[in-house]
Amino acid sequence: MTQKEEKTYSISELAKEFDITTRSIRFYEDQRLLTPLRNGQTRIYSKRDRVRLKLILRGKRLGFSLAETGQLFELYDADKSSVTQLNTMLKLIEQKKSELHQQLDDIKVVLMELVTVEKRCRDTLADAKQSKTA
Repeated sequence: MTQKEEKTYSISELAKEFDITTRSIRFYEDQRLLTPLRNGQTRIYSKRDRVRLKLILRGKRLGFSLAETGQLFELYDADKSSVTQLNTMLKLIEQKKSELHQQLDDIKVVLMELVTVEKRCRDTLADAKQSKTA
């Protein structure tokens, strides 16, 4: 297939495929994460744009910021061997794991505090009911 024959996508096709709004896609374009060609006002997305959109959405699910995703794209564009990109990705993964472990610890503490407060409320309510019937 020549470059002319390469599959292209409209913004609405990508929005439908990934179940996101066209506004989101335009935002990623504004952030320079996607670089569609233009035919007048019409955006023409390439296979590369489609793959990048998929990676952007995956990165979001994994907790990566758009800036971090953009950094990985820049590294890939500069070094197609991916060694630098993979090393950077490993560092980002380690940071995310650390953040998530901290959040998990924080959630456990809050849950224990809620259990304690709930028990106090129930005990106070039980005491109030007993005082009322006595």
